[in-house]
Amino acid sequence: MSDGTWSPNSWRSKPAAQDVVYPDREKLEKVLGKIRTLPPLVSPSEIERLRHQLGQVQRNQAFLLHAGDCAESFDACTHENIAAKIGLILSFSLIVIWGARKPVVRIGRIAGQYAKPRSSPTEKIGDREVLSFRGDNVNGLDPNDRVPDPDRMLSAYFHSTATLNHVRSLLTSGFASLHHPREWSLSHVRSPALREEFERITEGLSDALEFTRTIGLGKESVSYEQGGGRGALGEVDFYTSHEGLMLDFEEAMTREFPIPSSLGSYASSSSESTPSKVHYNTSAHFLWIGDRTRQLDGAHVEYFRGIRNPIGVKVGPSMKAEELVRLLDIVNPDRENGKVTLITRYGAGKVEDYLAGHVRAVQQSGHPVIWICDPMHGNTLTSSSGLKTRNFGTIISELTSCLRIHAECGSHLNGVSLEFTGELAEDGFSVTECLGGSMRLSEDQLPLRYQSFCDPRLNFEQSLDVAFLISDHFKKERTGGKKSYGDVLYSELGGRKL
Repeated sequence: MSDGTWSPNSWRSKPAAQDVVYPDREKLEKVLGKIRTLPPLVSPSEIERLRHQLGQVQRNQAFLLHAGDCAESFDACTHENIAAKIGLILSFSLIVIWGARKPVVRIGRIAGQYAKPRSSPTEKIGDREVLSFRGDNVNGLDPNDRVPDPDRMLSAYFHSTATLNHVRSLLTSGFASLHHPREWSLSHVRSPALREEFERITEGLSDALEFTRTIGLGKESVSYEQGGGRGALGEVDFYTSHEGLMLDFEEAMTREFPIPSSLGSYASSSSESTPSKVHYNTSAHFLWIGDRTRQLDGAHVEYFRGIRNPIGVKVGPSMKAEELVRLLDIVNPDRENGKVTLITRYGAGKVEDYLAGHVRAVQQSGHPVIWICDPMHGNTLTSSSGLKTRNFGTIISELTSCLRIHAECGSHLNGVSLEFTGELAEDGFSVTECLGGSMRLSEDQLPLRYQSFCDPRLNFEQSLDVAFLISDHFKKERTGGKKSYGDVLYSELGGRKL
């Protein structure tokens, strides 16, 4: 960061959108004081490793998968939910790797994604007007528990710690090697043509994995539990993320550390040989600024411009091209590679109007960025029964439009940001929150297993639908085949005709 006037609390001199007002300020300061003494959740070395890998994504040498819940809840901090989410991320990335023949950088919306931005500070429930639910780290979903409580930030820290600990234990004990494509059931796929396409991909992927094991890769003579290694297929990198909405908490988790000495020129200041110190947000590897908090003169942009972590910025229809370039000038003045990820979220009906202009403005500015598509947030609707939902066809329409528009602009779509879940309802079936997909989920089926207390998520089967679509696109791009946005996979999954 070029400007030396920044500090972890300099954001307090700026107006803060989505600010939470705590009635008990004394209790707030006590809780924040406690959080400042607690250990970091992630390390500088892990953050630097992610920055390096995001540099590869930026150069189109890897693909970024950013995925998880819209908002986590404390009650969902269970082995079953965490394992299901990580398992889905691993399965999704395996499918993409098969088609793209490039590594996948996995960043979960997990271990800290508790806060919710809201369009209004209050809401009507029956005849009552109460404070809006802002997420488990602020207040309760119960209308009688809406007063912001600082203790919930402390609880969020420990739930994040428990989640991250379990994620680490899963990924270092062979969990990644268990997600073999032959175990994926395709019985939910209604269309015979689509099932044939899916079977073709899974068979090819299965054969490739079995070939690597046959020649000795990914096959250990001694199991992990008996002292053997994890193997090439059994260990993966995984990073955590959340929206940096609660600046009181983010400031308390911001710590000053030397840049790891292995980074060479970065680690040495110009005046002396001792490592220079920088500020890391140690609550997550990656944080992003939301569409509601990206004001150029606001507190969130001020905070984000000073942390060493790689950051994301949501870009929607209300973002002017010149505003986007000015924002990049603020948060990445030194134009560092792997620093900024632009997460576009226009909606299927607006992506054609805005994306190309944003891409060209950034290209002309010379700023290095990663482009990923969030096809979820611009495509939310309300069903006739009053449930928030999304239509799978519009989700993949925005995604495939992004792929095409980037190609037309001489750019690349470097990744995708999805809200999905691998969790199962009590009856053992996937949740029913988004319409369509290969299972052709209908509106009258939404109430069957609707579990989200925030935005609707793709279920396991719908998520793999997206993975198959992306994998097929990159395989055809790599081999010179027909583009995916005109073939059977796209049309059978409900994509709009382009």
